[in-house]
Amino acid sequence: MTADDDNLRFFRARHATFSQILASQRDDDALLAQLLGDAFDNFEQALQARMDAGAPVACDRGCATCCTVRVTATAPEVLHIARHLREADPAVCARLVRRLAAADDDTRDADADDRVALRATCPFIDDDGACAIYAVRPLACRGHASHDRTACDRAACGEIDDIPYSVAHRMVRSLVQNALQSALRDAGCSWASYELNHALMLALAAPESEADWLAGDDVFADSQVNDVSPAEMARTFDWLKAPGVRIPAG
Repeated sequence: MTADDDNLRFFRARHATFSQILASQRDDDALLAQLLGDAFDNFEQALQARMDAGAPVACDRGCATCCTVRVTATAPEVLHIARHLREADPAVCARLVRRLAAADDDTRDADADDRVALRATCPFIDDDGACAIYAVRPLACRGHASHDRTACDRAACGEIDDIPYSVAHRMVRSLVQNALQSALRDAGCSWASYELNHALMLALAAPESEADWLAGDDVFADSQVNDVSPAEMARTFDWLKAPGVRIPAG
C-alpha cells in the first residue's frame, strides 16, 4: 500500500467517524466536544506515526514566532473555543475578548499575505508567549510546526523567506480537517473555513449561534475564507468518497 492509499484510507475512516457522531449526537450538548475530541486525538495519533522517523520539531511553550499568521477554523472549532471562553473565569474571559476585539478591528479584511506583513500577534498569546486557548486551539494551529526555531526567528525579521515546516503536521491537519468538512457538508451543516478572529467575535456576540449552526445556518458567513472555492472542495470530497477510487502513484 502506498502512502497515498494510506492517506485515502485515513480520510475515509475519519469521515465515517465524524458522520456517525453528527448523526447520533446532533441534539447532544456534548456534540462539539465529541466531534473535536475525536479530531484532535486522531490528529495526534496519526502525526506520531508519521513523525517517528522524521526530524523533531523545534516548537515549544513560549515560542510564538509563527503566531502572527492568519488562522482559519471550521464552525465546530469556532463554537468550541467560544464555549471555552464563556466558561473561563469572567475576568480572564473579559481580558481575552477585549484583545480579540482589538485584533479583529486590525485584521478583519486582511488576507494571508497582509497578515504576515502586519506581524500582529494572535490575541490569545500571553505575555510569556503561551497560548491561552491551547487545549482547544484549532487544527490550523496544531498543524503548523517548524523544524528550525532559528529559521523562524530569522524569517520574522525578514532575513529569509523559507522555513523548514513539518510536512507531516500539514498533511495530517489537512486530512483530518477535510474529513471533518466533508462530514459536515453531508450532514447539512455549514462546512467552510472561517477567519478565526472575526468568526469568534460573531460567535460571542450571538449565544444562539451554536443552535442556528446546527439548524443549517451559515452563522459565520461574514468571516468565510475561500482560498479554495467551495465547489472545487465539494468535487474533491465526492471523488475521495467514491467507491473504488485509488490515488495514482506519483
